[in-house]
Amino acid sequence: MNYAFQLNSLLLLATLGLPLTMAAQTAPTPSRATVSGTAVDGGAKAEPLPFATVLLRHAEAADTSLVASGQTALDGTFALPQVPAGAYRLRVLALGYQSLAQAVRVVPGQTSVVVGLLKLRAGSQQLGEVQVTGQQAVVQQELGKTIINVEKDLSSVGGTAVNVLENVPAVAVDATGTVSLRGSSNLTILIDGKPAGTSNGGPGPRLDQIPASQIAQIEVMTNPSAKYDASGAGVINIITKKNKKEGWNGQAALVVGTREKYSPSLNLSRHHGKATWNMGYDGNDQLYRTRSNSQQTALLPDGSSLLTGQNGTGLQHNRSHSLNLGLDYTLPKDQTLSVSVQPHWEHQTETDNQLLTQQTAGSPTVTTQQGQELADIKVKVLESSASYRRTWEAHKDRELTANAGAVIIDANLPVSQLLTGGTAPAGFQQQQQVKAQIYFGQVDYTLPSTDGKGKLEAGLKNQVLRNTGSTAMLVPISLDPNAEFVRDDKRSFDYSFVQVMPAAYATYSQQLAHGWSAQGGLRTEATFLNGGLADGRASVNRQYVSLFPSATVAKELAKEPGQSRLQFSYARRLNRPDFMQQLPLQLYQDPRNYRQGNPGLLPEFSHNVELGHQLNLKNGASITSTVFARFTQNAIQRIRTIDTLATRTANVGVVTQETFLNLGSTTNLGLEMTWAQPLTKWWRVSASGSLYRSQIATNAGDAANRSALAGTARLANSFTPHKGLDVQLTGTVRSTVLTAQGRQLPTGGLDLALRQRLFGERAALTLRVSDLLNTQVRRTELTTPELQTSLYNKYETRVAWLGFTWFIGATKAKAGNIDSAPSGGGGFGG
Repeated sequence: MNYAFQLNSLLLLATLGLPLTMAAQTAPTPSRATVSGTAVDGGAKAEPLPFATVLLRHAEAADTSLVASGQTALDGTFALPQVPAGAYRLRVLALGYQSLAQAVRVVPGQTSVVVGLLKLRAGSQQLGEVQVTGQQAVVQQELGKTIINVEKDLSSVGGTAVNVLENVPAVAVDATGTVSLRGSSNLTILIDGKPAGTSNGGPGPRLDQIPASQIAQIEVMTNPSAKYDASGAGVINIITKKNKKEGWNGQAALVVGTREKYSPSLNLSRHHGKATWNMGYDGNDQLYRTRSNSQQTALLPDGSSLLTGQNGTGLQHNRSHSLNLGLDYTLPKDQTLSVSVQPHWEHQTETDNQLLTQQTAGSPTVTTQQGQELADIKVKVLESSASYRRTWEAHKDRELTANAGAVIIDANLPVSQLLTGGTAPAGFQQQQQVKAQIYFGQVDYTLPSTDGKGKLEAGLKNQVLRNTGSTAMLVPISLDPNAEFVRDDKRSFDYSFVQVMPAAYATYSQQLAHGWSAQGGLRTEATFLNGGLADGRASVNRQYVSLFPSATVAKELAKEPGQSRLQFSYARRLNRPDFMQQLPLQLYQDPRNYRQGNPGLLPEFSHNVELGHQLNLKNGASITSTVFARFTQNAIQRIRTIDTLATRTANVGVVTQETFLNLGSTTNLGLEMTWAQPLTKWWRVSASGSLYRSQIATNAGDAANRSALAGTARLANSFTPHKGLDVQLTGTVRSTVLTAQGRQLPTGGLDLALRQRLFGERAALTLRVSDLLNTQVRRTELTTPELQTSLYNKYETRVAWLGFTWFIGATKAKAGNIDSAPSGGGGFGG
């Protein structure tokens, strides 16, 4: 290892990040001085002001750059060492006080400059500013998107992006962390416009690794414009906070949950001159318990019925470490450059012990077996990206942006299945190794019209997914602990594929007369998928190009913009099947269930229309209502059937196969409403609900499509009993939802969170109890002429979290935000 190189790198980082400290160590001269003083309250008692920000800048008009910065101690004192001779302007900033500025001069040869007491006056306009902020709507509607201001609503309590999304209208998150929009889990999730990873299967950083305290806004686009990817039922864009304050800023937190759950985090930024450095770490070390039960009745071809049962208890141990290193740098002539590197490590171990029973109907004989599933999953992800932005001061809103990046994934997923008891023991180990790289690049250009009422946007994008050297290997397990695993070549395979998705778009928006506005666009996307097994047994080769038009028309119904707005939008969308959904190979999930791809699977297209209205009242109330419809062609459904041959020969009971089919067309209609209003100065309430008719295409040729009404509801109450204390109580409920061959039964939960701001809002103590009544459970029923199944899964959702957050620099604990209350679950694939 080249230690000299590492040492030089550390010295370089220290030089860039801590110029004052290095100057003190490397160039002490007698002509440098220490500037010191004390910041106090300007009142009669002159109480010291701790943690105030102190900035020292050059006083010349041609050069006002920052020379030194620091913070006051608990007694209000500060000291800025190694200040060269010259004229400066000293500025002191403290929350709730007017800033104070004072001229300072350091004479050559002087070693100490004492400015004495600096008396700061209380901010006389603070109350007015708070009132103005409080009037901003939690839910705002713009042309083609709905914006949720996370920082304005206590209902956004939560420790990760998953928790925040649970509180967003039209969005649902189930017990496994899968995110769905209007009942569909096929959606595009972005973080600051870049792909995000989810348990839904996307690349990039996982949502349960992003602290909620880093999120500023959520943009939900159920009918996104042509600027965004056409894949999915809609687009969710998570916008993170950007800190441009001088000096060091950020926060450190430690959260502890009941039954061995720990989450430390540290996020720092340093803005100096033209550069802003960002550094962050987020970790998890958490244990979760699970319970499951399934009962199946299968009708076999000989007319007999086979009854099987499966009861299990599990333990899941999730460990992860995520780093975030970034730099934003201002270039000349309205240009900025940003680079970031985000490595992520994840280790998940899982043990699931099961009692399996099977019985032929009418027979008293019950066969019992013990089953055990062991998983030891290790995942490494490295994401790197660079962004460029160019604006024109003389031409407002004209903008050129470009970004490119790569995501490298290396995952090892060995899962062992062992059956003992019964007629003979059996088992196997499935070893999955995934090596993949995602490369993406995009260029966007915005050109406003000369009168500022129109805007043209155009762009190009390409994304390449390369899977190289991945393996799914099946190894029979021997009861002899000294025996070596032997690969079963008939049930093992090595595979690779490449998927290229180029796209181009153009949109134009225009402000029209009498409060009307319109936007129209066209996007084209191509898909080139080619891959298969190394031995040539199976392959997938698919190419198609599609057009995706979009349009939005809006009308302001009141004289004041944004007070009352009516909007209609249309978009064509795509559900693109992935490689594994099309690969015709068996991938076992446990001894009784396996998944097999369908090489004939076609992409699913849908036409989406919606009509929405938003009303903002003077009393602070905000009401939105939306009627929507989705018309789907070649609807992709997940179908489970009995593998008769495996059921007869595998000696494990009923063996089912899960695959994917195109099952005709469906029509889904729905209504969504949200309401948010401050009832008093200390109580704010918000509610949202949806009711929609869900239609599922049936796989039976002689039966009509199935349809049913489904709905969700959420009510949140946010209280501020006294200054510094925030309380939030949220209840959610989801009705029965149809699936391709059955239904998911209702579920719901109640969350309670409290936060006390401490030490002049320099710290916060948070207590959060998720699923207070322990009612969140996943129950599924499957009913076909050959198979009836009842599935019950209970994750450990009731957890009490206690978190402490320390805010660094100018960052403060804001009223109405509850930080560092993490979610449950996690792990690779949910």
